[in-house]
Amino acid sequence: QRTSYEWYIPKGILKTGWMNKHLNLVPALVVVFYELDWDEPQWKEKQSECATRVEIVRQSLQGRNTKVAVVLIQKKTPLPPGEDVIASERAAALCNACDLSGKSLFVLPHTDHLVGYIIRLENAFYEHAQTYYYTEIRRVKSHKEFLNKTTHQLLFVRHQFKIAFFSELKQDTQNALKNYRTAYNLVHELRAHETNMLEIKTMAGFINYKICRLCFQHNTPLDAIAQFRKHIDLCKKKIGSAELAFEHAAWMSKQFQAFGDLFDEAIKLGLTAIQTQNPGFYYQQAAYYAQERKQLASVLCNHDSSVIYPNPDPLETQTGVLDFYGQRPWRQGILSFDLSDPEKEKMGILSLQLKEKIVLHSELIITLLSNAVAQFKKYKCPRMKSHLMVQMGEEYYYAKDYAKALKLLDYVMCEYRSEGWWTLLTSILTTALKCSYLMAQLKDYITYSLELLGRASTLKEDQKSRIEKNLIKVLMNESPDPEPDCDAAAVKASQKLWADCVSLAGSNVFTIEVQDFIPFVQCKAKFLAPSFHVDVPVQFDVYLRADCPHPIRFSKLCISFNNQDYNQYCVVEEAYQKSDILEQSSQGTMCLVPGKTRKFTFRFVAKTEDVGKKIEITSVDLILGSESGRCVILNWRGGGGDAASSQEALQAARSFRRRPKLPDNEVHWDSLTIQASTMIIYRVPNISVHLRHEPPALTNEMYCLIVTVQSHEETVAKDVKLTAGLKPGQDANLTQKTQVTLHGTDACDDSFPALLPDIPVGDLQPGEKLEKPIYIRCGTVGARMFLVYVSYLINTIVEGKEILCKCHRDETVTIETVFPFDVAVKFVSTKLEHLDRVFADIPFLLMTDILSASPWPLTIVTSQLQLSASMTPVDQLESYVENVVLQTGESASECFCLRCPPVTNASGVATGCYIISWKRSSPVESVPVVSTVITLPHVIVESIPLHVNA
Repeated sequence: QRTSYEWYIPKGILKTGWMNKHLNLVPALVVVFYELDWDEPQWKEKQSECATRVEIVRQSLQGRNTKVAVVLIQKKTPLPPGEDVIASERAAALCNACDLSGKSLFVLPHTDHLVGYIIRLENAFYEHAQTYYYTEIRRVKSHKEFLNKTTHQLLFVRHQFKIAFFSELKQDTQNALKNYRTAYNLVHELRAHETNMLEIKTMAGFINYKICRLCFQHNTPLDAIAQFRKHIDLCKKKIGSAELAFEHAAWMSKQFQAFGDLFDEAIKLGLTAIQTQNPGFYYQQAAYYAQERKQLASVLCNHDSSVIYPNPDPLETQTGVLDFYGQRPWRQGILSFDLSDPEKEKMGILSLQLKEKIVLHSELIITLLSNAVAQFKKYKCPRMKSHLMVQMGEEYYYAKDYAKALKLLDYVMCEYRSEGWWTLLTSILTTALKCSYLMAQLKDYITYSLELLGRASTLKEDQKSRIEKNLIKVLMNESPDPEPDCDAAAVKASQKLWADCVSLAGSNVFTIEVQDFIPFVQCKAKFLAPSFHVDVPVQFDVYLRADCPHPIRFSKLCISFNNQDYNQYCVVEEAYQKSDILEQSSQGTMCLVPGKTRKFTFRFVAKTEDVGKKIEITSVDLILGSESGRCVILNWRGGGGDAASSQEALQAARSFRRRPKLPDNEVHWDSLTIQASTMIIYRVPNISVHLRHEPPALTNEMYCLIVTVQSHEETVAKDVKLTAGLKPGQDANLTQKTQVTLHGTDACDDSFPALLPDIPVGDLQPGEKLEKPIYIRCGTVGARMFLVYVSYLINTIVEGKEILCKCHRDETVTIETVFPFDVAVKFVSTKLEHLDRVFADIPFLLMTDILSASPWPLTIVTSQLQLSASMTPVDQLESYVENVVLQTGESASECFCLRCPPVTNASGVATGCYIISWKRSSPVESVPVVSTVITLPHVIVESIPLHVNA
């Protein structure tokens, strides 16, 4: 160890082997384990052997301050301290022989409590190790007083770093952090020059890493971020040699990557990051500097192939490693700012440049970008993720891994399409087109070409023209011209692949699903109405518009429906010569002129079985090219629209800009809406249905509803059927209390239905009229809705084709049901005095009063009194209201003389029933009679001991 620094001139800041020496080579404590019990018979010999072992250890440490301790492994459990005199004496003797203090001798009894003894030993060893590092720190600090600021600037940094490093090994992280901060400030106080810039940056990088790591350990992430920003601000301008500027970019990239790793490690240990401050930003910046390194290397390392690597190698050293961190191998330990050997310097720089030339920069950049993407995905930053994925794709392109480049770019394109970033999308598509060209991927090449010619592309007209011509070449089974700015060797290889594609007679039909892209042709299909009657031809228009620079011919347009039988009627096809595909002419059915909307009109007759069903356009196919060359099918799902259509439709709907007036045969594209489905509905019926009746209906009567059907058709209405009755979907109680029949004379009970379906009526000649009476019995009062539905078949001719149509007409009517009359009953004496009770065996009178509540005249056919067993008539029971006709509000009364024999039941005696047979007054004799039964009230019967008949 050095004792004086008076004439010492340091050759560098920190030796490369110093940290490794104190981490792995020089121990803080050496422990000698030795088996020896206190009652060992051969104590002297064993003691001497143990002392010899300790001495060997001491000699191997070569005078270092490493602590030495001895652990005696014993079989017996020791007695408490002070009780075993022999043990105390022998321990003192052993310490004396081994030149140890009493604190460095330990006993490890091999007993049941082994774990406890081991923990105590571990703590004791830890204290010894701490003492060693404390001593080392004091030793380094003692050197400081011999240093001067003039010649020992490097030593101030070195010693401060060592103190911090020893504090860290001592696990005193607070002091370690404090000393690292001091060391960091001292590094930046060093005089910097081009010759020592790398050494200063290397040491600054080491110390900054240590400071940031400890800040994260202390859970002060903001301090770590602040320190890193300060570090970058201080170092980003310290480029060093301009010829090795790529080295500075590499160093900057490493700083950001290391900090990103530290940040990520801290998060895994429990630190919480946020969307605006996460490791992804640091990996992204690391990638940015790696890209800068690549650009600088391409300029600075652009040597001719004739330049060979220097011999001898300026980067080789005698030991194979540098003596000091950050120094140049060809001038180690030289601190002078003046270069003593410019030629050697030149060779050294050349060798570094040539080494840099073979570095796979793209791999480094992709790894960093990949790390950044993973972080931004984790913290839900989709746009940052997309931005970096584009850069990754471009790097793969530069690395000539075109398949991976396409995979990444394809993924990102979807997001940029959906959000409408057209400039970005165009840039990505241009790179993707180059990749697909260089790999001779036919379908991809065609797809990207279609999109780059479209309205979303921001390319200039001349570039679009070139792409369109290349696309036509591919469709004519020829090789396209190379894309601009491609690697020459890659172009040469791709031309062979294209030649193979041309010669191979493989599948030449490519279907492109348009809804995921924005091709140069737009399509909108529109049914002329939301519904069509089955006897009217279905009509719809298909509008096409091209956005490419030149007119282009298609060979076929075909529309597919959910019912494929209609597909055959909706095809437009035009044959042309292969050479005419790009003919500069707007002639021909299938030629699309840029910027002009082309309309194709279709019509077909719907099938009768599709009545009540929806006809949907499932796809529109537009075919470019021919089967003799290559054939591209542009497939729109539904009635058209691509990846940008919904956004454009929304903008058009919100726009208040006035559209210029167009000629009658042209339409504004934005004003067109897609109508991809229509309903097929029944033919309009040409019959009339009239309902005749006399409301309201009376409870339980057979209410007559006369249905009149008249045909206004020009031909015979066949298989006419009538459905009549209670309209379905009403209250279930109404269904149970309503009966319908065709025969009014029948007795109608609860077994009859509420609805009579499909009553066959036969055929109706043109102009013929038919009447059908329907009888309805309503058991309860209230409103009911009745349905009369007439269906029939008729032959009709549509577009020269005869079809059998099913037609129907329905009518509904609401009928109110009311009580026909009210009946009042009272008991009176023979003197017509009101009675609340009657007397046994004494005659009394039962009076009934029938009050008509019907708006129509009622005929009381007869009435009948049915007495219970406990009542007897005084005279013969006859009806006094027979065939009486009651108008609205009129009443009819009857009187019956009755007697009640003595009874034992004091609570009341049942009188019996009053039955009224009635019908609606009508000239029709066949109107059935309705019997209404009224239960008479109970009466209280009392016995009296004496009664005088006068």
